[in-house]
Amino acid sequence: MRTLVAIAALALVFGCGGQTADAPTEEPLPTPAEEPAAGDVSDEQPAEEQPETGGVLTDTLTSDNLPENLFLNIKVKDYGDMKVQFYTEDAPKNVTNVANLGIKGFYDGLTFHRIVPGFVVQGGDPKGDGTGGPGYTVEAEIKRKHEKGCIAMARTGDQVNPKRRSSGSQFYLCLQPQPSLDGAYTVIGKLVQGEDVMDQLGKVKTGAMDRPVEPVVMEKVTVTTE
Repeated sequence: MRTLVAIAALALVFGCGGQTADAPTEEPLPTPAEEPAAGDVSDEQPAEEQPETGGVLTDTLTSDNLPENLFLNIKVKDYGDMKVQFYTEDAPKNVTNVANLGIKGFYDGLTFHRIVPGFVVQGGDPKGDGTGGPGYTVEAEIKRKHEKGCIAMARTGDQVNPKRRSSGSQFYLCLQPQPSLDGAYTVIGKLVQGEDVMDQLGKVKTGAMDRPVEPVVMEKVTVTTE
């Protein structure tokens, strides 16, 4: 495990806003074959709820009444579209949180701030450096394995987050199966369309702290039931 100094230095890690409720910490970046950790968060004002129109959800959801089929649609500028089917039964609280952020437009314009070839593509941080989020964490729902194309929630490390609560907004996509992460992070869904787009993202040129040299932007994120 890394020291607290190392954790502070690696503020872009694959874990994201998963701090404890009373002791926020900066996010460390997980690396292959090593237990990852996650980051810090900032406050966000909830958006007003609106009626549902045109197949795209605009009304916020509750974890005890999720649609049977629920999808997160991510339009990546200059790359294309990815579609994730949520695991509504296995991770209802985390799914509800991410879905509601998507419905409110929280992710629109944010970046994938960390890309590690053969490992993960991580994003969802309003600060863009791996230390941001909406200002809260979500209860762990650790059930699913890390298969290729799965989407899971980053978090802070076990030292400050022994219950392994999920980041409020940061998530990652697995470019390959990552069994070393099984049992440590909450997996909330899996790609059903756009694996080719994810693979392209995995080849993006990066610099220090695995940050893309050119920003990789989530142009539009929507939630649908089909």
